[in-house]
Amino acid sequence: MTLMSFLRVVMAVFMIGYNLFNYAFNDYAYPAVSTEGAYLFCYFVGNEPDEQAIHFAVSTDGYNFAALNDNESVIDQTKGTGCVRDPYIFAAKDENGKDCYYIVATDMDAGLGWTSNHSVIFWKSYDLLNWEDEYVLDLRSFEGWENCNRAWAPQVIWDAEEGKYMLYLALSSFDDPATEENEDIAQHYYLYTDDFKSFTAPEYLYGRRTEAFTRDDGWSGVGVQCIDGDMIYNEKDGYYYLYFKEDLTQKIAYVKSKNAAGPYEGDYTVCSLNWWGVEGSTMYRITGTNAWVMIMDEYSEGTFFTQMTRDFESFRQVRRAGMAVDHLRPRHGSVVAISEDEYFALCDHYGVSEIPKK
Repeated sequence: MTLMSFLRVVMAVFMIGYNLFNYAFNDYAYPAVSTEGAYLFCYFVGNEPDEQAIHFAVSTDGYNFAALNDNESVIDQTKGTGCVRDPYIFAAKDENGKDCYYIVATDMDAGLGWTSNHSVIFWKSYDLLNWEDEYVLDLRSFEGWENCNRAWAPQVIWDAEEGKYMLYLALSSFDDPATEENEDIAQHYYLYTDDFKSFTAPEYLYGRRTEAFTRDDGWSGVGVQCIDGDMIYNEKDGYYYLYFKEDLTQKIAYVKSKNAAGPYEGDYTVCSLNWWGVEGSTMYRITGTNAWVMIMDEYSEGTFFTQMTRDFESFRQVRRAGMAVDHLRPRHGSVVAISEDEYFALCDHYGVSEIPKK
């Protein structure tokens, strides 16, 4: 057992009584204890041009994150709009089968408008310190998407059945007839790739563009936007869970399928416990356990909401006092598990800030 793991166990033992009390009487999640490695949080911090950039923070327990590089950007974007949002970081294999990390993100400057972007951007790294191979994928290069006006929140999952990586994201186009009544009808699509340079044409994944709705405020129409997808494979039941922002309630909902590419049929299920409107949810496993943490952007409050699950369907809130992310001023991001060696290398390279006392 490493020193980092030993200290986590000691702290968990020290907190048993307090955590049991909150679990039994306040309906909070009992915090799972990470048994190995560390975590890297990748995010952006706002809507100004210099805030739409890649930021990093690290954690040894999966709950308390410390900023790297004084919470300044860590990658200089040289292509696309020069602005980036909704970064998703993940471990993968490169085109030669070598272990590496990728970041894929929305290539967009919010100052140009919410229907202004049509590209996503990639970076690759073998050590989390040096990021290379910057590549912009323009969705307008595909037939039928020449007038794409949204390419939002891209993420990637390995599709074992296809033996390929699946890029999925929310897309919309000015060519969609539904935009005549309601332009907010982005839906989820997917593309396959072997090398993160060549991609198949977008295919429909999940959406609600033909759904009639009436909101609590009386506004009604046809076509509900579906954005911010986050797909997780549940090894226990063999289902892919697609979580997304449920636009009418401003909560997180999910649908599920036996195949990554769907079909995702049946009614969606709202699963988030938030009071304020949220978007940009992302899930990550507490290493060595069966517990998964879901964090989501309370975009109107400048805070994050956190909950935990062990079955992908039922959740309990993680105490706000048990999380430390809000001091980072993060917006929609993602978390990847890393090794202890990678953790120390990141801290040495960028410098790590202290987490403010609560």
